[in-house]
Amino acid sequence: MIKQAIIPLAGLGTRLLPLTSVFAKELLPINGKPGIEYILDECIEAGIKEVIFVISKKKIMIKNYFYNDKFYKDIIKKKKDPRIVNEYKKILKYKKMIKFVFQDKPLGTGDAVLKTMRFIKDKYFLMLLPDDLIIKKNCSKSMIAIHKKFNSSVMASMSVHKKEVARWGIYNVKKKIDNANFIIKSVVEKPNPKHAPSNKAVIGRYILPKTIFNKLKNLKPGKGGEIHITDAIELLINDNEKFIGHKFFGKYLDCGTMKGYINSTMEIAKI
Repeated sequence: MIKQAIIPLAGLGTRLLPLTSVFAKELLPINGKPGIEYILDECIEAGIKEVIFVISKKKIMIKNYFYNDKFYKDIIKKKKDPRIVNEYKKILKYKKMIKFVFQDKPLGTGDAVLKTMRFIKDKYFLMLLPDDLIIKKNCSKSMIAIHKKFNSSVMASMSVHKKEVARWGIYNVKKKIDNANFIIKSVVEKPNPKHAPSNKAVIGRYILPKTIFNKLKNLKPGKGGEIHITDAIELLINDNEKFIGHKFFGKYLDCGTMKGYINSTMEIAKI
């Protein structure tokens, strides 16, 4: 059973400037609720017991958000507001399951995952990227069900416009399993649209094997001078590790751009 999740949070959030010049993008409210709480709620509903946040010193406000006990205790003592009491109880629930790891140089998602190596206990773990919200149906939960059925790694998949493939890791399909799942032949990070193997993109949900750490330790920086988790996955596929692409049935929201962030609030407000 998948019990641990990694959430990389050390990115600079430049696509959401100027807001992120003073504020962590993961704490920006989406319909009145910090974005990171949607990710945590998805983890809890999927049965995750421990979440490892990868932050930087510049993102220390994320840790402070969950460790602001004195503030809450003082204000609850003065106001006795039931809403504030409930918010504090919720934060305490989150805090019990969170560990913090630091990544002070923005060297990519692969490097962020590598920083968590000493904490990962089981053969497989979940990774979620906070810019990618998937609402209406729990993507992590359905991926864990696929993992249990096939005892393999799983990655969320979505078809994107051919002109946008350079934003994503892109799969090449080896074999179809059913209408929602397929075995991955290869994956490439941010390909040129002319050379992309397909338009099937990796969306920010992964069930990864612990063996990926062996690849990440020796991986050299790739595109943009970063260590990409996609490159380590490709090495595992070459070693005959099975990866399943899972076409999820929830609604995808891109919270990493200003337009996407605004749209996310509007979409969640409709629920």
